[in-house]
Amino acid sequence: MFKILFILFLTIPLIEIMLLIEIGRVVGAVYTIALVIGTAALGAALLRNQGLATLAKVQLNMDQGNLPATELIEGLMLLIAGALLLTPGFFTDVFGFLVLIPALRRHIAQTCLANFMQSNIHIWQTRTRKHTGNTIEGEHWESDSK
Repeated sequence: MFKILFILFLTIPLIEIMLLIEIGRVVGAVYTIALVIGTAALGAALLRNQGLATLAKVQLNMDQGNLPATELIEGLMLLIAGALLLTPGFFTDVFGFLVLIPALRRHIAQTCLANFMQSNIHIWQTRTRKHTGNTIEGEHWESDSK
């Protein structure tokens, strides 16, 4: 896991720098800066609206007595999307904007939840099997005499 994070932290900034240089070469530095600021502003506005909608879904599910697991995962995804959109560059903006597509975000959240549940079923079954041995019934009382 550490190797993957190291590679990501090394390669993503290099990709961002390369894209900024190439886009700046094609459209100019001022327009490139304007595009970076514009995508951040647009992303923040979309993120705010979708974050409030997701929060409303969480509250609705809780009011109905349902666990809002998918919505909570979506909220985490929106938080990550916000970080990606506010990071200067176009490569991270692509992934940030993809998370802002509600159907895609919901599908990813449900897939993550299903994978989490599937991987933990085995752990829960193993733990419950350990505790389903023979049970001996009995009574216990304390005596005042020593």
